[in-house]
Amino acid sequence: MVKLMQGLTITSLKKHRALIPLYVCLGIGVGMSAFYTLRLALRNPDVSWNRKGNPEPNQEWADKQYKFYSPVRDYATYRAPVPNYKDEE
Repeated sequence: MVKLMQGLTITSLKKHRALIPLYVCLGIGVGMSAFYTLRLALRNPDVSWNRKGNPEPNQEWADKQYKFYSPVRDYATYRAPVPNYKDEE
């Protein structure tokens, strides 16, 4: 039988209650970092998962808002021009 360190089982956590906030904060931090990594992988306009079905992914974001939060600029009314790479060739 493998013996775990103190604080890694429920019975030892009942004895060492000061470790509970540590595990909660660590769990929240790991969850938030996993959420942000998934958000970057799925919502970032620089990432293209479907190259064959969508050869120009930058055109998909022409009328969408990417910025999560900005205290300075209201991105609902701001529009940046999307570069047209076909004219440069």
